Amino acid sequence: MLVLGLQGSPRKKGNTQFLLSTLLDEAERLGARTQKIEVASRNILPCKELVVCEKKGFCPIDDDMKHGIYALLREADVILLASPVFFYNVTAQLKALIDRCQTLWARKYRLKLADPAQKYRRGFLLAAGATRGRNLFEGLKLTAQYFFDAVGAEFAGSLTYHGIEGPKDMQNHATVRDDIKQAARELLESLANRRKVLFVCRENACRSQMAGAFAQHYAGDRMDVATGGSQPAGTVNSIMVEVMQEKGIDMAFRVPQTIEAALGNGPPATIVTMGCGEACPHVPGARMLDWDLPDPSGQDLEAMRKVRDQIEDNVRKLVQEIPKA
Repeated sequence: MLVLGLQGSPRKKGNTQFLLSTLLDEAERLGARTQKIEVASRNILPCKELVVCEKKGFCPIDDDMKHGIYALLREADVILLASPVFFYNVTAQLKALIDRCQTLWARKYRLKLADPAQKYRRGFLLAAGATRGRNLFEGLKLTAQYFFDAVGAEFAGSLTYHGIEGPKDMQNHATVRDDIKQAARELLESLANRRKVLFVCRENACRSQMAGAFAQHYAGDRMDVATGGSQPAGTVNSIMVEVMQEKGIDMAFRVPQTIEAALGNGPPATIVTMGCGEACPHVPGARMLDWDLPDPSGQDLEAMRKVRDQIEDNVRKLVQEIPKA
């Protein structure tokens, strides 16, 4: 389980940083992997309204959104959006990231493709502002609501604090630590109890990626899914992406990884192998399954469809064995 924090404040040691870091620390204590993006220090260019994303589902701007951030937004189980109040909204740096997620909105609403993780991904807002006005956080909450919808996450709540102006006001707040512990429990408890399942093949570009996506689609609320390859390719297979789109499932921004990296999510309860040979992992206590599937790499569209359909059938059977929470 990955908890991704988006730190929108340009201050590295400000009140928003305290909020986000404390919640990420609590998430780690509850067993999650965490990653934080310091938005102000990343190369994120503003949206130029080129409209390419509306037609093709990709943004042509070459910056950190393209090189990693879109992939992390798709990988995350929980996304934390953290910002101080700047004119009743998030900071300009964070707003640039949010605007560039029009690409994900377009894939969802223009191209009608479903990110399989959207059924269980959650989003949460953290914010602090100096004044005590009743409407101080309304702009942030509205922006967060539509951002989380675009990236395929349920808006699961917020922690917002008035009267925070001094450098240590947040740290000295009477209830903030208890607030964060409660929020972390509510956000992560059911996700943390999912059964870990690892799908592995040779390149992590076709078979294991399809199996992982189908598992997320059918039972992501019960299965914490990871995929890996013994010899990972540089990118996922474009024909695989095409045949999964025929099923309405969006495979954009997925990145092949090693089996060792996939195991970084914690020891799996079940490992499903699909042709990685002697490099297939052996984890003590893990249930091992081997699906006898041909490698569709380098094959035509029809061959990929056949493997896709077989994988979907196998995943459906596997899902039936996973107890409901």
